[in-house]
Amino acid sequence: MKPDARGERSADLAERIPPPELPHAGAGARRARPIHVALVDAVISFVSQVVTIVWAETNKLRRDPMELLTRAVQPVLWLGVFGVVMSRTRAIPTGDMSYVDFMVPGILAQSVLFVAIFYGISLIWERDLGILHKYLASPAYRGALVSGKAASAGVRALAQAVIVCIVALVMGAHLRLAPLPLIGALLFIVLGAAIFSTFSLAIACLVKTRERFMGIGQVLTMPLFFASNAIYPLAIMPRWLRVLSQGNPLTYQVDALRALMVTGGRSGIGLGTDLAVEVSVLVLLVLVAARLYPTAVQ
Repeated sequence: MKPDARGERSADLAERIPPPELPHAGAGARRARPIHVALVDAVISFVSQVVTIVWAETNKLRRDPMELLTRAVQPVLWLGVFGVVMSRTRAIPTGDMSYVDFMVPGILAQSVLFVAIFYGISLIWERDLGILHKYLASPAYRGALVSGKAASAGVRALAQAVIVCIVALVMGAHLRLAPLPLIGALLFIVLGAAIFSTFSLAIACLVKTRERFMGIGQVLTMPLFFASNAIYPLAIMPRWLRVLSQGNPLTYQVDALRALMVTGGRSGIGLGTDLAVEVSVLVLLVLVAARLYPTAVQ
């Protein structure tokens, strides 16, 4: 995608973001609107702005589908090489399930992490092209701008999850395809992508240069991945690593995906706890990124 074309589309998007509904003032509105009506209007406006941003970001993906294929190479190699080799050595205890079954949710979470952690570079591009200034000058909620980016990262993660799951099925992984577990897995995939993309946006607001942002993203991906239960269970970790993994959102995403996706899989933490932690971290990061968003242009 050419920068000028992307800039024109994003600039048009900034002008199309619907403004928040505000109470009317003047002779025709002598009585203040009820607070619940104003609140409903604000929520509708917020959701409309988020959907507008998701639509624009999804259109970018539709025009450049090769991005998904190139990002799918690494998780496919992890499954096809590392997973097969480690399943033959039987060095990692995985209970009743095979190591490939155990590893599929972890590699899926890894692919979501790798897609989302570099998502903040789009903010730097928009700032360099002058588009971010238009976003911030628009009447859009800052939280809607961040939430729209996070939701669009979830859409990208879902597209890549399809590729990973197809490869896993070809390799003989035993995955659950029932509607309820599938919907639950999709929810945690979107939540994981939203968390790490929002974290990425917050980093982009602070570092402000592409080179520094890419360096920080590369430094963070491997520690987040290895300090989780993606490729080995928590039970065999040394105590210090287990403590770190318990503060890692990726651990809760993998735990939920393993319970929902794999036949015979069980949650070692609890699906309710997994969901509560993921939602809490996402809300906190959205608030932080929304607060930092205007500083990206300074």
